[in-house]
Amino acid sequence: MERPSFGIETLSGWWDAAVSYAVPRLPETLALLLGGVLAVWVARKTLKRVQRQVVNRTETRLDDHILYFLHSAISFSIFGVSAWLLIHILAPDGPAGEAPRAATWVVALWVGGLFFPLSRFVGDVLTELQGKLIERTDNTFDETAMPLVIRTVKVLVLGVGVVIALDLMGLNIGPLLAGAGVMGLALSLAAKDTLSNLIAGVLLIMDRPFHVGDRIELWTAPNETGTWGDVIEVGLRATKIRNPDNLVVVVPNNLIMQRDIVNYTMTGDHIRLRIPFSVAYESDIEKAKRLLIEAALEVDGVLADPLPLVIVRGFGNSDVQIQLRVWVKEARSRRKIADEITGKALTSFATAGVEIPYPKRELWIRSVTDSDPHPLPGKPGGGLPAPSPTGPHARPSPSDAVTPAGPASREG
Repeated sequence: MERPSFGIETLSGWWDAAVSYAVPRLPETLALLLGGVLAVWVARKTLKRVQRQVVNRTETRLDDHILYFLHSAISFSIFGVSAWLLIHILAPDGPAGEAPRAATWVVALWVGGLFFPLSRFVGDVLTELQGKLIERTDNTFDETAMPLVIRTVKVLVLGVGVVIALDLMGLNIGPLLAGAGVMGLALSLAAKDTLSNLIAGVLLIMDRPFHVGDRIELWTAPNETGTWGDVIEVGLRATKIRNPDNLVVVVPNNLIMQRDIVNYTMTGDHIRLRIPFSVAYESDIEKAKRLLIEAALEVDGVLADPLPLVIVRGFGNSDVQIQLRVWVKEARSRRKIADEITGKALTSFATAGVEIPYPKRELWIRSVTDSDPHPLPGKPGGGLPAPSPTGPHARPSPSDAVTPAGPASREG
């Protein structure tokens, strides 16, 4: 079999065939192209006039986004229709199926391409909505979650456009969707920690257990890890807390959702402070209560209304457990106020003779005399008797010898 030649003669033949086929249809082609360009120009001029007379006079930017979407959609549609007509002009009687197939692909690309300006339009509208929410609300949901929502919606719109375009082309999208599902499952398993943090971040933003600027504490956090302080950022992956040492602690959101969150400033700046104390049983409890209340009222930041309260909480091995309850003006100064109250209470107790119990032992030494009926070992007239050997092999001592009891040895 003779193999086809792809030399200069073949290329020249193709060129001659293309010229002989296209030249008779050149006027129609040029008219179509000029008509398309003219239609785009007229549409642009019309939309600019609408923008000057209507859009620029309004305060909202929503009409600007609508106008931009219409401009992009109309221009793209004109080019799509022109390409579709051009195919039917240049190949009206070509090989069976070529012209319809090419026209179908043009329609598919046109429909899929319309979703690009549509995706941008949806994103712009959601961005405008985000701005309105920021003005009317004081939470961080719109500032943190809305950007993710906007990006997700735009990607979904583009994905729908791609699926529709592939379906119009006659391609089987079933395997593609199945592959996308498998890939999504693999990615979700590989990034499960990140996804759990994102989901927890969305829940935190929606539930709003705290806001930026709140003083919070994570009760189940390990001690001395700096997981209490002021919230400076609530992100989708983690939350940032500035502790009293001016260190920023980044806590993953999924860990925060597993802990007990204590918000000291959500209900206001005034909070009640509880400080435990202990006094000895021999001390005057009422006097200790009075001293604690006086010490608390001397500290700046303690509210006089309601008055501080001291209650008895229980009884220990060597102490009476009492608790001072005071209301403070500023929640962030609770530890400073507790320190000042404790110091003043210690001074007042020492001055008034109120004993603070502490672990101690008292040693009593008894003096021993010769007449002591129970003298200590090693003392005159005393001494413990040496233990007698016991057991089956022990020999009796002379004093332990058994003698027959006669009449003279019996007691009357």
